[in-house]
Amino acid sequence: MTDFIIAYTDGACKGNGKKGASAGGFGAHIIYPNGDILNLWGGENDTTNNRMELMGAITALQRTPAHTPIQIWTDSGYVKDGITKWIHGWKKNGWRKADKKPVLNAELWQALDLLTQGRSIDWQWVKGHAGHAGNEMADKLANQGVRGKGETFIAKNPNQNHNQNHNNDGRTQPADTSPSMSHQPPQKTQKAMTDSTFAISPNDNQNPTYDGNTRRINPDFWAILPKPVNRGRPNRQLIMDTETTGFDDQGGDRIVEVGIVEMVGRRFTGNKLHVYINPEKVMDDEVIRVHGISNEFLSDKPKFAEVAEAVYEFMVDSEIIAHNASFDMRFLNMEFAKAGLDDFAERVQVTDSLAIAKELYPGQKNSLDALVRRLDVGKQDRTFHGALLDSEILAEVYLAMTGGQIAMNMDHADDHVSDTLSVGGFGGLADLAGLLKTSVSDSHADQAWREQVLS
Repeated sequence: MTDFIIAYTDGACKGNGKKGASAGGFGAHIIYPNGDILNLWGGENDTTNNRMELMGAITALQRTPAHTPIQIWTDSGYVKDGITKWIHGWKKNGWRKADKKPVLNAELWQALDLLTQGRSIDWQWVKGHAGHAGNEMADKLANQGVRGKGETFIAKNPNQNHNQNHNNDGRTQPADTSPSMSHQPPQKTQKAMTDSTFAISPNDNQNPTYDGNTRRINPDFWAILPKPVNRGRPNRQLIMDTETTGFDDQGGDRIVEVGIVEMVGRRFTGNKLHVYINPEKVMDDEVIRVHGISNEFLSDKPKFAEVAEAVYEFMVDSEIIAHNASFDMRFLNMEFAKAGLDDFAERVQVTDSLAIAKELYPGQKNSLDALVRRLDVGKQDRTFHGALLDSEILAEVYLAMTGGQIAMNMDHADDHVSDTLSVGGFGGLADLAGLLKTSVSDSHADQAWREQVLS
């Protein structure tokens, strides 16, 4: 807890002023003294990076109470030096620089100057793209602002309203705090989503501070919803698993977790999709004992409808591989249909790894655990059956069952060579015969051996 507001602001621009290619966005990640978080983003069609950096700072000041001290972190030297050093000369010279030329973005500087009057502000600079959590969040929001405007409010203690009041716009505002302004270094922040204000954020990797604990409310989890950059490529395979509230997809049970690992040409691309979902119902203890995901943990996660489009776009036009695939497909078809995406089954090819196992090992146990032991792969801890963990294990099992161990050792082969491998085994290797080259030294050695032994 602090006695002042912390705001991380950033700007982004695609083209930086080039006509027709300069859509930009700004973001503000605001942390109130009581732990509440307000995320804001927006943008302009034709703009510059400097304008968006300024808009991030302006927005942070516009949406915070003037009586509470604020510490603003920016990775823009233009903004920090401008507001703390250069602006005094600009104002004195009638908003002209030392060379008598007009100050660029003068209207934004004037707006920022007006917002700073009478406020206690500690301006700080942070190196951009250096892994700092607050700055990374502001950067994500700025890039989201390129595509549109929005905001999310995240209550630290949603059930405790004491010491808080509300603005006319319904946003929770922290109560009065001490005016003291002791300097503190940047603080690691949390990214959480409420079920009513969830906004898709283009995370490609998990929050490094997430500890994997699904037994309690854990706002450090980030939904990983990557863009389908490889969709349409030959031999794109998605190894997938879901966790649910039960077995009856038509009787009210819902999906609570989706985990996907992507392969192209039987090689891992590094792309993963992982999201937890609020099922809008309470799970029984028996179900929780299986997957280890508590009702409390899911309480602040998005509903399926809020992530349906992102999951759908990542999965369609690909081969889906799942163990007992009919179960997962029933639930996915049900969830997508509820969200108005009822053509999912027609847009994917489904491979059931359980059916492959039964054909290879008839009369034997073919659960994922049994296959892990039999094939000596995927030996991660499976105390709880998490969807992403099971997808990662299933990928190893699937490759082992279909001859993938050789393919996995070809990580540095040409994409042409990799893509000619057949999905089911090595039938495509015959097509590679023309790539073999005769070794002169081996030919000479073979001839010498023949003359010595066979003559």
